[in-house]
Amino acid sequence: MKYLITGSLGHISSPLTQKLVQAGQDVTVISSNPDKKAAIERLGATAAIGSVADEAFLTEAFQQADAVYLMIPNDFSRPDYPVFQREIADLYVKALSHSSIQYVVLLSSIGAHLRKGAGPIDGLGYLEEKLEALPNLNIQVLRPSYFYYNLFSLAGLIRDAGIAGNNFGNTDEKLVLTHTSDIAEVAAEELLAHDFTGYNIRYIASDERHPSEIAAVLGQSVGKENTPWVPFTDEESRQGMLAAGVPPVFTELYVEMGKAIREGRLQEDYWKNRPVLGKVKLEAFSQEFAGAYQQS
Repeated sequence: MKYLITGSLGHISSPLTQKLVQAGQDVTVISSNPDKKAAIERLGATAAIGSVADEAFLTEAFQQADAVYLMIPNDFSRPDYPVFQREIADLYVKALSHSSIQYVVLLSSIGAHLRKGAGPIDGLGYLEEKLEALPNLNIQVLRPSYFYYNLFSLAGLIRDAGIAGNNFGNTDEKLVLTHTSDIAEVAAEELLAHDFTGYNIRYIASDERHPSEIAAVLGQSVGKENTPWVPFTDEESRQGMLAAGVPPVFTELYVEMGKAIREGRLQEDYWKNRPVLGKVKLEAFSQEFAGAYQQS
């Protein structure tokens, strides 16, 4: 079977590619960066250099595959990121409709069931809907929870103010966390087995912890004992991100996502369909956080 991987050599696509190659599979990795070609080839995969926003390139790449791992790339340079998400989603759907691909594993997200009101996740919900409407295709939707890596943004706050916080965390609900290595493991499992039929959804999570626990564990890892979690208002969160240099469009998306967490909407479907938790717990991730903290 020939596998096509989007996402270049990102935190998920890179270990996923390694797992597929180690299993003896024929793997092609799409990357828009020509400098990644050698690194992709060192993994034992074929590099397809081009943009997923290029319809002709994408259509040709899809025609060479039997199965594909799809993800919509982040692009902080786009002032119209939600529009960009939908454009890429439409191009994926069009390329699939002109290909002989039988199996699709989609990196979506917790909260995609809402379709609207979840910030950057709305574009993934849009792609889920489009894929579900395609006939004669076997689709495994992966909905991981809040990425541990999002917590790196707390480093400056813990260092400079001695607190951690966001515009959620003022309820008893735990925040569901996922490490990218656990996502890659599940994606590889699904692609290698390719035994799913029709349209399926699978949640992925590594740990479930209250924000106050998260603040305490991360603080302890950097020598800031008893770091408290402080729930911010939406406006406080907005101004903090803008001051940190987060582009305005992403600031608004993240504020909206935080609001959906705070109101219990973003994780509601997860609690109804809880998976077996993955390997990487908060305490293990805190060592990665400490390394990033020292470099911040």
